[in-house]
Amino acid sequence: MGSLPAFLIDLPSPLASSSSDDAKPVELIDEPTLLNLFKAQQGHLNYFFQHLDLSQTLAFTNALLRFSSLGGTVFFTGVGKSGFVAQKISQTLVSLGTRSAFLSPVDALHGDIGILTNRDVLVLFSKSGNTEELLRLVPCARAKGTFLISVTSADESLLKGSCDMNVYLPLERELCPFDLAPVTSTAIQMVFGDTVAIALMEAKHLSKEAYAANHPAGRIGKTLIFKVKDIMKKQQELPLCREGDLIMDQLVELSSKGCGCLLVINGAYHLIGTFTDGDLRRTLKASGEGIFKLTVGEMCIRNPRTTSPETMAVEAMRKMESPPSPVQFLPVINDENILVGIVTLHGLVSAGL
Repeated sequence: MGSLPAFLIDLPSPLASSSSDDAKPVELIDEPTLLNLFKAQQGHLNYFFQHLDLSQTLAFTNALLRFSSLGGTVFFTGVGKSGFVAQKISQTLVSLGTRSAFLSPVDALHGDIGILTNRDVLVLFSKSGNTEELLRLVPCARAKGTFLISVTSADESLLKGSCDMNVYLPLERELCPFDLAPVTSTAIQMVFGDTVAIALMEAKHLSKEAYAANHPAGRIGKTLIFKVKDIMKKQQELPLCREGDLIMDQLVELSSKGCGCLLVINGAYHLIGTFTDGDLRRTLKASGEGIFKLTVGEMCIRNPRTTSPETMAVEAMRKMESPPSPVQFLPVINDENILVGIVTLHGLVSAGL
């Protein structure tokens, strides 16, 4: 269990309330009370799932799919908390490959409605179905030829009667003890919208690559987009030497390139082996002064682990960490067995992988 911050430990219980003279004292919430609230919310959500009309939901989902597949935009609108939910669902659709946007009902009546066309669909979220701002928007949007869908938690409403389609989201009651604060109604709106968004994603066969293209700055995108060639060091950044070079003559090359190794190549740039700073320490310990006469080729590790430029960067990282022992770098070899770069664990981590 978590503990209270130090500054709260000495607070009196019950806590004094300064809001009014006749207000009840504020008491810390106990675990059973909090657990009962979560269980009650779970019950309200279960009511939604048990009573949701799947035929309405299916018609709604396919309507969005048809309009978006024909080049239209799926617009969402709402007021207050329903408006925040509408914005979030729209953003989810965009990230999953469906063209979508949020249309403020107030701004729409002051010029923004010009974005609507007869190829678009406008989804209006309202718990009551009688939100004044949305009712004012409906005839203006209809004049643009836009298909209108209301999503409400009222069996009958003005919004339902004025739209082309209505989806009823069953609401047992709000978790709020006064049945007023929209904490359950917004939860079911969010669950409904995000589930439909995933249905559209699957219907459009969105690939991981397409998903990553919509999230290029996040770790997900980097994992699915970045290849070794995007991160590797190349050309002048490579710590190169020949197998006949003396070890002691290559210390500057070993230390200056920041790779922790030497890449041993022949005249055709074929990789012969690698020699690391760890190999240097072990060779010095074993050979003593004899190290001055040893060549890199005599002490290098031949046939090291390598990767290719087209390999996904995350796969290169897994290869570095694989048994029998992890490594800090991988030489990068192209299809012609020519050394073209090196990818380091530090480089991968710095790239956000």
